[in-house]
Amino acid sequence: MGYHRAGFDVVGVDIADQPHYPFEFHQADALTWPPDGFDAIHASPPCQHYANVTGWRGSRDDHPDLLPATLDRLAGCGVPWVVENVPEAIPWADLMLCGSSFGLRVRRHRHFLTGLPIFALVAPCCHDDSLPFMHKGERAYADAMGCPWMTNREAREAIPPAYTEWIGAQLLEAVPV
Repeated sequence: MGYHRAGFDVVGVDIADQPHYPFEFHQADALTWPPDGFDAIHASPPCQHYANVTGWRGSRDDHPDLLPATLDRLAGCGVPWVVENVPEAIPWADLMLCGSSFGLRVRRHRHFLTGLPIFALVAPCCHDDSLPFMHKGERAYADAMGCPWMTNREAREAIPPAYTEWIGAQLLEAVPV
């Protein structure tokens, strides 16, 4: 949604069906999907292999580590790219974003890497009155992230659109489409 708000035509690719995805969607393996015809690529490989919550609830070894394969694939794609994941997956990140930096009531740190030096400064985190990631509630978490079309379960695997809207604006300044 954020990239759409920034001015991009959005196409989603995921190996799992995403019934509430609001844009063109292809159920396919993103590691084999042809990148031809795209102006930029945003990749969010599954975070469960790295996420602290996985260690609390099970075994990280039960989840594939797709980050290295994703970075290898993007390195040769020929267009600007951004990769998002949990801080544990990308400790050397180009950028860290938090919902509180965008006035959202959600504490959701995500790290980003990019194929281009495109990121400007963003306001620092301020966690006053923000909801932690584990917040329970029928709609509270998805709504706090700015994702009213998602269920709370879907929102657990998403990032707030404010992040990708901001990143999209940075991409458009660096590489007009």
